[in-house]
Amino acid sequence: MLSDYLPVLLQILIVIGFAALVLILSVVCGRSAKRNATKDSPYECGMLPVGEGSPRFSVKFYLVAMLFVIFDIEVVFMYPWALQLRDLAMQSPVVLVSMAGFAGTLAFAYVYALKKGALNWK
Repeated sequence: MLSDYLPVLLQILIVIGFAALVLILSVVCGRSAKRNATKDSPYECGMLPVGEGSPRFSVKFYLVAMLFVIFDIEVVFMYPWALQLRDLAMQSPVVLVSMAGFAGTLAFAYVYALKKGALNWK
């Protein structure tokens, strides 16, 4: 039984050893570099940096992106189900109940997001 897991354990040990080796080498080799203000300053194609690096985005952009992904995944799960609905519904009505529960959960999440104002841009 243990012989079945031996290749997996060996691979895990090799990965952990490699990660430790790389981290130790980066610390050892990184100490030899001398730091100064010129090396620590940002480099922008030979020009002196002006202003801040990148503008800050509102959290609303990320929130809407996450909501889009969540509701997009809903369609990914519903599309194959809808294609097989006639065959599946003949076999068992549990298929309809399970999808109704899935759609109900997502409808609840959508109403919750609306109530919290996640989709308001003001």
